[in-house]
Amino acid sequence: MNFMRARAYSGLLIGVLFSLMLTPAHAERTIEGRVTVVRDVDTIVVAGTAVRLQGLDGPETSTRAGQEARNFMVRLVRGKTVTCGLDGTRTYDRWVGICHLDGQDIAAIAVANGHALDCGRYSGGRYHDLETRAAQSRIRRAGYC
Repeated sequence: MNFMRARAYSGLLIGVLFSLMLTPAHAERTIEGRVTVVRDVDTIVVAGTAVRLQGLDGPETSTRAGQEARNFMVRLVRGKTVTCGLDGTRTYDRWVGICHLDGQDIAAIAVANGHALDCGRYSGGRYHDLETRAAQSRIRRAGYC
């Protein structure tokens, strides 16, 4: 009898652990923390969680514009506390979300300062009116936007 009970409990435990593995830990939730890494203008690491800024189309870091954009984002957020609303989706190793610094959308700040473009497919046009002419002429918009 004890063997059967132990086996039933172990099966239950395995089922619970498996379901926890399938449930995203950061799905549709808010995280807040210090930015420890800025990968590029559209990806930051907040309290150990990589976050892809939703709707932001930034230049690749292999370009001069990409390096300038990354440096801008480093000056803006690295070491500072941000709040990110994650939408529950992932792209590669990153959770997707909108992040705020002192109540301001950091993606909007990057676009308004000419370091990124709006990716209307994912933003719904949220940043379109903030785009600068200079950014439109020097940053190549990603095909998926």
